[in-house]
Amino acid sequence: MATLTTEKLSIGYGEALIVNDLNIDIPANQITTIIGPNGCGKSTILKTISRLHPSKKGKVYLDGKAIHRTPTRKIANKLAILPQSPLAPDGLTVEELVSYGRSPRQTGFGRLKPHDWDMIEWALEVTGMSSFQGREVDSLSGGQRQRVWIAMALAQETELLLMDEPTTYLDMAHQLDILQLLEKLNREENRTVVLVLHDLNHAARFAHYMIALNNGRVIKEGSPEQLMTSETLKDVFQIDAEIIEDPRTRKPVCVTYDTIK
Repeated sequence: MATLTTEKLSIGYGEALIVNDLNIDIPANQITTIIGPNGCGKSTILKTISRLHPSKKGKVYLDGKAIHRTPTRKIANKLAILPQSPLAPDGLTVEELVSYGRSPRQTGFGRLKPHDWDMIEWALEVTGMSSFQGREVDSLSGGQRQRVWIAMALAQETELLLMDEPTTYLDMAHQLDILQLLEKLNREENRTVVLVLHDLNHAARFAHYMIALNNGRVIKEGSPEQLMTSETLKDVFQIDAEIIEDPRTRKPVCVTYDTIK
């Protein structure tokens, strides 16, 4: 069971402070969604807690150990991250990119073992990309490329999955496919999943726990029922939202909203 927490975490770029004294505790074996307006620090936080971006002060703890003092390979065996708009080298095939997800598991000369190939094939299959494995990544549509990157993260076979807008470029059906896959991995394999999502209804539908941010600080956190309220969305997004219970999922859903002038 992998745990991830922050303690008085401050993050910035140059002299600009984006996040100050952030304390969050990601629930283990659950799906957590992070919401908030553009520029509030969501992506920066995700990159920092996965060690892609340095912190100015404070700590990030992975399984109780400071992540910036933990060897990279140990982190990569526990945590996989899909950042926003990743780029693949020119000429790389789909299968080659997904195989990079197995790199932390390789030893010696780095040859892929039968289990590595099993995970690569599984990741391609569950993301619907098996028939594209020989294609070059840069020849694919935006949605197809996004699914390849998701496949690479899944092939890494980690307890923690962090994904920044994983449904970007995907049509409605494929958005649901990916989110339902992550839900299944959480339910059947107890994977801890952290998602930054812009779609509030997806964020509420698939989460056990939600964190709402604005101006680099936590406005509210809790269950979807606790967080998806008109009052919270007013504080976070400056909108006047109408929230009802989804008759299918029994989760809160935003049916309409207006900006507050």
